Amino acid sequence: MQLCSAPVLTQRLQLALLGMATECTDPCMGGTQSQALNPDGHYGALASGRCVPSSASASWSLPRWRAYLAAAVLCYINLLNYMNWFIIPGVLLDVQKYFHISDSHAGLLQTVFIGCLLVSAPVFGYLGDRHSRKATLSFGILLWSGAGLSSSFISYQYCWLFFLSRGAVGTGAASYSTIAPTVLGDLFVKDQRTCVLAVFYIFIPVGSGLGYVLGSVVAELTGNWRWALRIMPCLDALALVLLILLVPDIPRGAAEKQGEVAVGAPRSSWCEDVRYLGKNWSFVFSTLGVTAIAFVTGALGFWAPKFLFEARVVHGLQLPCFQEQCGSQDSLIFGALTVATGIIGVILGAEASRRYKKVNPRAEPLICASSLFATAPCLYLALILASRTLLASYVFLALGELLLSCNWAVVADILLSVVVPRCRGTAEALQITVAHILGDAGSPYLTGLISSVLQTGRPNSYLQRFLSLQHSFLCCVFAIVLGGGCFLLTALHLERDQAQARQSGKGTLGSKDVASRNTEHQGLLSGTSTPAKKPILQ
Repeated sequence: MQLCSAPVLTQRLQLALLGMATECTDPCMGGTQSQALNPDGHYGALASGRCVPSSASASWSLPRWRAYLAAAVLCYINLLNYMNWFIIPGVLLDVQKYFHISDSHAGLLQTVFIGCLLVSAPVFGYLGDRHSRKATLSFGILLWSGAGLSSSFISYQYCWLFFLSRGAVGTGAASYSTIAPTVLGDLFVKDQRTCVLAVFYIFIPVGSGLGYVLGSVVAELTGNWRWALRIMPCLDALALVLLILLVPDIPRGAAEKQGEVAVGAPRSSWCEDVRYLGKNWSFVFSTLGVTAIAFVTGALGFWAPKFLFEARVVHGLQLPCFQEQCGSQDSLIFGALTVATGIIGVILGAEASRRYKKVNPRAEPLICASSLFATAPCLYLALILASRTLLASYVFLALGELLLSCNWAVVADILLSVVVPRCRGTAEALQITVAHILGDAGSPYLTGLISSVLQTGRPNSYLQRFLSLQHSFLCCVFAIVLGGGCFLLTALHLERDQAQARQSGKGTLGSKDVASRNTEHQGLLSGTSTPAKKPILQ
């Protein structure tokens, strides 16, 4: 048994209790030694080069098959999440007839959904960075499934209650959209993370397309659009069971061996996290780029089925809808296009990113910028040609959706690479909030409002309704070009922010933090340690 003096042992106990040290081997203690903070801002091994953190405290192991199984469950829930987003747009004409609402009020329906989502996203981001992510995800699933089921029983006299129920569904969806990507980020790293995120984000367009398909098919089979809202809770219940049984509550930064215990830094406040993210220019500009994408996808996702329906009426291929049960062919076509182009686009974007960043470290934002610049002319041609030839309009619409889908996995990989693990939940929440406030929270309502305003000065005919909606869509073309410019700005800052994120993950602190920690460290040792003449047995 080896002996150590009382002052040394006392100092080490003080540092351990204050969370200012991690564990490594020490010949004197026979087991552990405190890793104190040096003037350069490093702990232990980084300070002296002599100690290596214990693997038990620095990492959290999970069998590979369990990680992939958990990822599969999260992908399934993501599918259901986006089906709930777009099941109403799939039966929008029926909803408008049932509740007797105009285009502007119908657009407000999606705005309420997104508005509640963006208001609650920062709350879930805060909870996801500090509390059990599994419990938060479970609460979100319960909320959106319960609200969706109850909304199917609302009478047409209580239109306002239907709007509120969609807001509750949006609140539940916020928990999943905010937290699930951070769980995947803590399960996988590097190329594995890119591939898994690609699969995860495939289910955004797939879920969106299946939402259109489910809504329109169920309405067609049952003669009542509300049955689509009653089927979804059954699938949600299965998702909740799988989440509870198969998805572990993973420590933050586990896959990168940057858990909070290993780093040894105290938990920062939410305001400190926000200040850090506000100075992270890659995060700021990529968030603005995602906002432009959200603006376009929000408007297209909500109004495209009705736009295609009215285009077919103008071409004489479809009779106008004067009753509650309207034709579902356009929702089916648009849903199928969304699914197919989404799968192909996400795979192409992820694979291009994986290959191109081997030769260019700025590949990810450059791919996003290129795809958005190419989307703009495709979307413009799809809108303009709809009044002349439907086939060409469908072709360019499919190309535009394909190019937009190339961004989903890539933008998520950008965020995870430039933000430290302890802030990723907050970063996801802020990105979702900004993207929805300036993006798809207002774009469906703005598009419907412009359409309604244009209709007031025109004859009341299907042709003029179609032209009004067509012209209101043109604002999306300008938004997508602005998004491409934001991703070019992201490319200018990407390498620097990635290096800072890696440095922070290894335990390096900012200069102010280092100074304050060293001052506190020296004060504690000088003010509390007392000499002892007799050695203490350990």
